[in-house]
Amino acid sequence: MEQAESPETTQNPASHQGGGSVASVYPELGVRQFGRFNWLGLWTLYKKEVRRFTKVWMQTLMAPIVTTLLFLAIFSLALAGLRPDINGVPFINFLAPGLIMMSIVQNAFANSSSSLLVAKVQGNVVDFLMPPLSPLELNIGITFGGLTRGLFVGVGTFTAMAFFVDFTVHSFFVALFYACIASLLLGQIGLIGGIWADKFDHLATISNFIITPLAFLSGTFYSVTQLPEFAYNVTQYNPFFYMIDGFRYALTGHAEGSLLFGAGMLIGLTLLGSAICQYVLARGWRLKS
Repeated sequence: MEQAESPETTQNPASHQGGGSVASVYPELGVRQFGRFNWLGLWTLYKKEVRRFTKVWMQTLMAPIVTTLLFLAIFSLALAGLRPDINGVPFINFLAPGLIMMSIVQNAFANSSSSLLVAKVQGNVVDFLMPPLSPLELNIGITFGGLTRGLFVGVGTFTAMAFFVDFTVHSFFVALFYACIASLLLGQIGLIGGIWADKFDHLATISNFIITPLAFLSGTFYSVTQLPEFAYNVTQYNPFFYMIDGFRYALTGHAEGSLLFGAGMLIGLTLLGSAICQYVLARGWRLKS
């Protein structure tokens, strides 16, 4: 018959070594086992974010591509024969990069914002908070999910437009830079929006009154040099203008603004957005309360 365990073997671990803490007796307990960075956890979160939108790809990928093609078709049929070349670039070739960038930023924002908001609405936001992921790892995983969706939509839109527009890529690396930096920035804005919002109407407010107007009024459909002086000066401080202008330069070789200033502004805003995301995630603002 098996003997009962002695008191020495059944007592609380904290009673060992003169009543020391559990951590002092078993230092492995309560300590992250992943080193300074939980690469496995980050990769798992990133895959979860990507699978979330690829599972419904008709809604998240095909729908924005078709919508952008409709914009191209409408402007091609209505204005292509009436509009002169802009900076030596045919109007359709001038229009297409702006439409591609607009679809990229809208979908990067939508992915990050909806990820957190859906979790809050469904009551499973704890799935973000319980795993051994630091605020930085959460920030990177969610933001890069938005980046991936933005790039997927951008590549799909470019491929579909190539059947109707005679693209000549001036610089692939410049195009990749602006697509990535725009997706990262809008992914971070979406993350902040998803944390702030309590329902989908709140996200619609951000999209309808901030994202869409800034994208439409940044030279997507027209040359900003045609604007009155005051409107033109305001446009020069619109980050969406530099996203579109830089991406348009990559595809056409012509820019209407300062590429150096625009790249610096976008990098600075992305770093600022990352710091804000890091702060709100670390505080648990509107997530833990």
